[in-house]
Amino acid sequence: MNPPNDQPMTVPGPAEPVQIGIDPEGLDVLKELQREYGNIVAITRPNGRRGLFINQPDLIHRILVKHHSKFQKGPGFERVKMLLGNGIIVSDGTTWRRSRRMIQPAFSRKQLNRLIGMMHDCCLRRAERWQALSADPGHVDVTREMNDAGLELILRAIFGKDYDNSITRTGTNPFAFLSEDTTRDLRVVMQVRELRTLILGIIEKRREEPGEADFDFLSVLISQTDKEGVGYSDKELLDEIITLTVAGYETSAGTLNWAWYLISTHPEIEQKLLAEYASVYAQTNELTAEVLGSMTYSQQVLDETLRLYPPVWLFTRRAVTTFGLDDLRIDEGTDIYISPLLLQTTEAHWPDAHAFDPERYAPDKTIEDGLSLPFSLGPRRCLGEYFSFLEMKLMLATLLPRFILRPQSDAQPQLELGINLRSQDPIHLNIESRAS
Repeated sequence: MNPPNDQPMTVPGPAEPVQIGIDPEGLDVLKELQREYGNIVAITRPNGRRGLFINQPDLIHRILVKHHSKFQKGPGFERVKMLLGNGIIVSDGTTWRRSRRMIQPAFSRKQLNRLIGMMHDCCLRRAERWQALSADPGHVDVTREMNDAGLELILRAIFGKDYDNSITRTGTNPFAFLSEDTTRDLRVVMQVRELRTLILGIIEKRREEPGEADFDFLSVLISQTDKEGVGYSDKELLDEIITLTVAGYETSAGTLNWAWYLISTHPEIEQKLLAEYASVYAQTNELTAEVLGSMTYSQQVLDETLRLYPPVWLFTRRAVTTFGLDDLRIDEGTDIYISPLLLQTTEAHWPDAHAFDPERYAPDKTIEDGLSLPFSLGPRRCLGEYFSFLEMKLMLATLLPRFILRPQSDAQPQLELGINLRSQDPIHLNIESRAS
């Protein structure tokens, strides 16, 4: 660590207070700050707290990786905490470290690879539905389809056999409002809280009747203990399960929503994907972990989609100590604002930044540290990243060889800037079976 600099660099910024929210106005403010002052901007919030907007990749990398312990969650996470409780996304300090150690075994590659068969079955059920849609009415709401598919998949991954035996036993899904209504206001917070009785009942049953061959997330989490041999309390499990449900489905569903749109408007990229799938299926008729891992062009397409449309477009950190980064002094209590959306579409960092070009992520290309962070970086990098890529690759590899999707108009979908980055309106595409 560099010592605090007694003569720190002079950081430009506006004299008047600046409000940065998780909303369209917040993005406009950040864009204006960048245009006027550059990639490191000093601000003062209306409450008098100091802040720094940082859009410089080397500094972002060091803040999130090398100096992560000098920060805690910043402003804006209060809203997330109301929805998710004190799960791994929101917690800090010893609570977070304990939770990460205990939840990590559920996200090992060995554990996640056991779920591939279940994930593929979800994709095949979606293919059956799309086959009907391709005949009548001939169009598909991919936003709703990916929301529904993503929610089913994460719930099956969490609850395993209890998805059918307990959650959808009556023919309805009490979690369905999460995919049907993408607002995340107080009404949704209350609906999420109402799920806790159902989830607690499943937890209690699992504790009483553990299944030896169960590989779902809930079984793994119940089996974990911390360094003192203490497992999750019911309250802690509830918070982690709700966190996994909401965050687990929204990231993949939102990214696939944008991916389908981008593929539908770039037939040359679609053909490269189809060629990769044909090559894979020529060697094996299975979608195993090894096969999915070999899909390098699919990975490039998803990486480029995440560059243009990162699921979390703005996040914050708050310094818990004073320290120096070269000649930049960061004082205790300073709020750091980082926008993957702005960082990953800044022309100085990415030539032709708004073009969809998967070749940016080709195996022979090098991406500068701190320049691509759709899942964040460092110890707080999203544990579900590998799970998300498995799901998204399976969905594309199952559906794209079966169906042709094309946009219904030349209008480009607009952004909805909330906690997650979504399309403002559902994306509807024309759909046709490749077999027809």
